Amino acid sequence: MLRIFRIVSLVEGISFLLLLFVAMPAKYYLGVPEAVTVMGWSHGFLFMLYVGCAMVVMQRHKLPDSTSALIMIAGMTPFVCFYLDKKLREASMQLAPKMA
Repeated sequence: MLRIFRIVSLVEGISFLLLLFVAMPAKYYLGVPEAVTVMGWSHGFLFMLYVGCAMVVMQRHKLPDSTSALIMIAGMTPFVCFYLDKKLREASMQLAPKMA
């Protein structure tokens, strides 16, 4: 589940960046409001998926409070998803021997 969450986190983070740095400028500078509509819906769906997966991962793996806080911040802050991926990759390496 941790691997799936890492993928969802990265895709959601990228969708957030596309919404902020591609769709919003397209709407306001190029006059293409549909870009925000499409990216907004996509990002919204991915964000809900992110929150659901985050809850499962935090409960299942009993992550430290600092990592759980980072997970919640990463869902709402641009670029933090890449740092979160690094931290979760490290955590998954620590959890792997325990799972085997």
